[in-house]
Amino acid sequence: MLRQAASKTRRHALRGAGYLFPTQSSSCLSLAEELFLDAAEYGNNPEVRRMLEEMPDLNVNCVNYMGQSALQLAVANEHLEVTKLLLRKKDLARVGDALLLAISRGYVRIVEALLSHRAFTDSQRLTYSPGQAETQDDFFAYDEDGTRFSHDITPIVLASQCNEYEIVHILLTKGARIERPHDYFCQCRTCSEQQRHDAFSHSQSRINAYKGLASPAHLSLSSEDPVMAALELSNELAVLANIEKEFKNDYKKLSMQCKDFVVGLLDLCRNTEEVEAILNGDTDVSCQSSEPFGRQNLIRLKLAIKYEVKKFVAHPNCQQQLLYIWYENFSGLHQQNTAVKILLVLGVAVGLPVLAFMYWIAPSSKLGKLMRGPFLKFVAHAASFMIFLCLLVLNAADRFEGTSLLPNMTIHDHPSQLFRMKTTPFTWMEILIISWVIGKIWEECKDIWSQDIREYISEPWNLLDFSILAIFMTSFIARLMAFWHAYSAQCYVDKHHTDLSDMTLPFEIRYFQLARINWMPSDPQLISEGLYAIAVVLSFSRIAYILPANESFGPLQISLGRTMKDIFKFMVIFITVFVAFMVGMFNLYSYYRGAKHNDAFTTLEESFKTLFWAIFGLSEVKSVVINIDHKFIENTGYVLYGVYNIIMVIVLLNMLIAMFNSSFQEIEDDADVEWKFARAKLWFSYFEHGGTLPVPFNLVPSPKSVISLLLGIREFLWAAPQGKNKENPKDEMELNKLRQQEDLSVEASLCPTRHQKIMNRLIKRYIVKAQRDKDNDEVNEGELKDIKQDISSLRYELLERENHEAEALKGLIRRLGEVARFQQKEQ
Repeated sequence: MLRQAASKTRRHALRGAGYLFPTQSSSCLSLAEELFLDAAEYGNNPEVRRMLEEMPDLNVNCVNYMGQSALQLAVANEHLEVTKLLLRKKDLARVGDALLLAISRGYVRIVEALLSHRAFTDSQRLTYSPGQAETQDDFFAYDEDGTRFSHDITPIVLASQCNEYEIVHILLTKGARIERPHDYFCQCRTCSEQQRHDAFSHSQSRINAYKGLASPAHLSLSSEDPVMAALELSNELAVLANIEKEFKNDYKKLSMQCKDFVVGLLDLCRNTEEVEAILNGDTDVSCQSSEPFGRQNLIRLKLAIKYEVKKFVAHPNCQQQLLYIWYENFSGLHQQNTAVKILLVLGVAVGLPVLAFMYWIAPSSKLGKLMRGPFLKFVAHAASFMIFLCLLVLNAADRFEGTSLLPNMTIHDHPSQLFRMKTTPFTWMEILIISWVIGKIWEECKDIWSQDIREYISEPWNLLDFSILAIFMTSFIARLMAFWHAYSAQCYVDKHHTDLSDMTLPFEIRYFQLARINWMPSDPQLISEGLYAIAVVLSFSRIAYILPANESFGPLQISLGRTMKDIFKFMVIFITVFVAFMVGMFNLYSYYRGAKHNDAFTTLEESFKTLFWAIFGLSEVKSVVINIDHKFIENTGYVLYGVYNIIMVIVLLNMLIAMFNSSFQEIEDDADVEWKFARAKLWFSYFEHGGTLPVPFNLVPSPKSVISLLLGIREFLWAAPQGKNKENPKDEMELNKLRQQEDLSVEASLCPTRHQKIMNRLIKRYIVKAQRDKDNDEVNEGELKDIKQDISSLRYELLERENHEAEALKGLIRRLGEVARFQQKEQ
């Protein structure tokens, strides 16, 4: 024994840390303590038991040169029996260290044994929130690399980060919870103190907490609605990634982890009911409810679109459900060829007034139900928009062959009629356009009323619609002002019976008889025509909104939208460089007006024009030449103009092209997901109830809306005098309804709803799949080490059993010898 102890001592001395750990050197250990640590490390269960029984003064909390106790060594090498023997000691320390170590290795049985220790009877350590855990020495542990766990790592946080489903379940049943960190801008006392004391530790504790919250194990086992929890957490982490730039990659990775979890659940659905449960959420009123899930609810899908969980929205299970809702009441239409669909669209476009009138009369009829379907609603709105574009084209048909700036008087004109009275009045085509614009404004007002203003502004297409409508309305108002001024002048002429050729007419009256070439630049009609041209261009760009409905044009439209974002980013650098050279060149040549080959750079306007068209190679090099002998100014102009062309044309434009290629390649690499996500956003906008009649038929109030308005007015008028009474029977009825709803909610909480049962099934499948994937992994070095430790422990047990059998055999031989001697004496 002493020889073995000496060999052990020499081995520890050779492998010791030396000067690295002078306070915890192995030389501080006694011979018995070294043997005790070796027995715990190698799983020598008999030796550990013998030393614990025969040496009551043995220090069970002694540590080696790395600060590892016997309990930690036993846990690290997965010796369950040794761990149980050590846990019987009352003065055992560092149980929390060992628990964290066992959780990091995934030793479930050892975790159960450690949790049964008296240190966790009140489960106080299991309920610490990150950042509030004890920092005493006995709460630290060592992981595989020999480094300590962070002070904010608690058992439930560590188990969640390691995705140990069984350990997380055990800890949750014992009351362990992960508290969500406070808001990043929280100014409470605790957050302020932690920020002031150690800002890095505070940020690290937040990340560790979110790593635990975002783990699939914690989301699966701790949330009643894991889909909702994962979606909200993914959005929160995405927001934090933009706020805490220092840890942006960490937060983005955790956000993607939450999204992958939701996609994994959707991938495990086996029927339509389970898909609807994920997309709709908990729509059960009570546990006895037998109504099917609402197809138009789609709360979870709306959140997924809002938070841009593209893989979830583009998943085949989700897309199939959306396709079923999209072609509601038109079963089999999506299987038809393109020609049939085009004929249907043309038929709806031609018969749109008749369909709108039929729906206006009988909204609850079979035709009305077809009109309320998402697909037919989309076709009707698209057809209305195409008609609107045709009206814009036809409105300019009378000017296709050209026109003149001079007044065009005919023999049919009234002799006292002003020229402007022929150009300012609205034509019947323009009146139709105005009706379309007013109908679209009413539609947008209803959208703003039905949803939050922030959601409305966050959608780029809504901003484009708002801009188009604002420009159209400004154009029409300016045109109306021009007509009103011309009409006032015409009334003056008609009232005084003045000849239009009379030169005594006031200039304000003769102005409306002038040709267009003599109009003032600020004339309202000119402003109206300019704004109208801009609105027409933007209106045609609105076609891109319906392109995602097509598989061929959808990815192209998405790439175009992505390039627009790149242009906005590029404009920051572009405007900075452009303004710098524009002001510099203006300062250089502003004194040489009239002394140059042309007027370039002599004014800010000319500087802007020259530099802008220089980007496209349409500016002359002679723009910097001056006619006097100021060579230094001229050479400086040459240098600045050359540097400008190099920066703008060679550097910045090529960088913009590279950005376009990068954005297009990103879309192309994942074109299917991007297109399906964009198509789902388009479809979802037509799933909501209301807005069935397209523009401008929505301006005509339907009998249904009139009846609803009258009923609302009647209820308002009836409620006014009843409100004066002290006792209101209507209030009592509302209180009774609230009580009934509370009773239903209490009953629903006592028994699981259908949604909860479905989610439990999906979670079980997800956990089984995760554990199966983990078991199918290749055997790594750690597992080989565990097998080696098990063999070593088995060897010690076999040696102990051999010793016991040898002693038993010696005792039996001794007894046989005594019996033989006793018999010889008797003889």
